[in-house]
Amino acid sequence: MSDQPVIVAKNLKKIYPMGNVKVNALAGVTLQIQSGELVAIMGPSGSGKSTLMNILGCLDRPTSGTYVLDGEDVSRLVDDRLAQVRNRKVGFIFQSFNLLPRMSALNNVELPLRYSGIGKGRRERAQQALEAVGLKDRMKHRPNELSGGQQQRVAIARALVNSPAILMADEPTGNLDSRSGKEIMELILRLNQERNTTVIIITHDPTIAAQTRRIIRLKDGLLEEPKL
Repeated sequence: MSDQPVIVAKNLKKIYPMGNVKVNALAGVTLQIQSGELVAIMGPSGSGKSTLMNILGCLDRPTSGTYVLDGEDVSRLVDDRLAQVRNRKVGFIFQSFNLLPRMSALNNVELPLRYSGIGKGRRERAQQALEAVGLKDRMKHRPNELSGGQQQRVAIARALVNSPAILMADEPTGNLDSRSGKEIMELILRLNQERNTTVIIITHDPTIAAQTRRIIRLKDGLLEEPKL
């Protein structure tokens, strides 16, 4: 783990108008995450977890406050530029896998490289990513020919193929049986250790959070102070 922060967020606020009411989804969140850290974000429903994930993952912008990702202030970027940063610097792992059903595992993993405009070496990089998650023999299989655990491995390979600054995992074991979930967590932990990949896991599961090195807790749009 590096001493250099990959995420520096200061006083992040997000306000959603709902009719005549304004909902403060984030009420002033300040945090840093170091390069190579393995962090869990926890909190009850309505605490602001999803909103914080969307901002850290460059899916949305804060109403106010600043967010510096890998040295670049992304707080006020227009949509097209934010999408470019997201594709280059953020890898996503979702609970529902989000694979394209008519594409092979290899073609699914290639997608972020296509969006980045990378042509040369694209196939080889996708193959290497699938090998890294233990799917060397499943590259030509479509999602419906793979188990849930294997589909999540494809999703992890897709998230890693662009060598992102951060890997965001939203309930990554939520749709898996206990054995597959354990294997996926072991894989995520190994990738964090071997590649020094910064991993942020959004989870309700305390057993998942306990495997990370730091837990960030949210309540009512604010960070909960750790209990001494």
